[in-house]
Amino acid sequence: MKRIEIDPNDLNVDIIRIWGQQYFLLTAGEHKPGKFNTMTVAWGSLGVMWGKPFAQAVVRPSRYTHGFMDSGDTFTLSAFPPEHSDALMLLGTRSGRDGDKIKESGLTPIDSQNVAAPGFNEAELILECRKIYRDEMKPGLFLDPKTEGNYNGSDYHTIYFGEIVAVSGVEKYKS
Repeated sequence: MKRIEIDPNDLNVDIIRIWGQQYFLLTAGEHKPGKFNTMTVAWGSLGVMWGKPFAQAVVRPSRYTHGFMDSGDTFTLSAFPPEHSDALMLLGTRSGRDGDKIKESGLTPIDSQNVAAPGFNEAELILECRKIYRDEMKPGLFLDPKTEGNYNGSDYHTIYFGEIVAVSGVEKYKS
């Protein structure tokens, strides 16, 4: 797949579709054997925060990727064409604690241009992010009582903001 470099300010994404139907792989750690993990994510946002293009991702503390997010300074979000939906399903339902799920998925991790966390060769869009904020969701702060039902009283997400420092993608993502 031919990806081009895209200035973050020229990124053109259907935000609701990419998060709600296409999903991302969130990858954290260093591109070295055993030093990174990835997971499929469907909750997050893209936008501008503190004058910087940013991506927000959330990870439950029980997820293996959570430790990689906390210990490193960077992460990537990679979006894929529909033919990789089986790989995304596998990477979202299996834990990296239990074996090499990335190898099993058939996807190929690649070096990023500006961050330690890898992207994936098969991705049609890769957002390289440097963490700029972290917080934990707090049960007493939900304004919609229905939201609390996503948690069953425990395992509240950690919220991560990452400045988007580099983007590579296929032409359709460039405005």
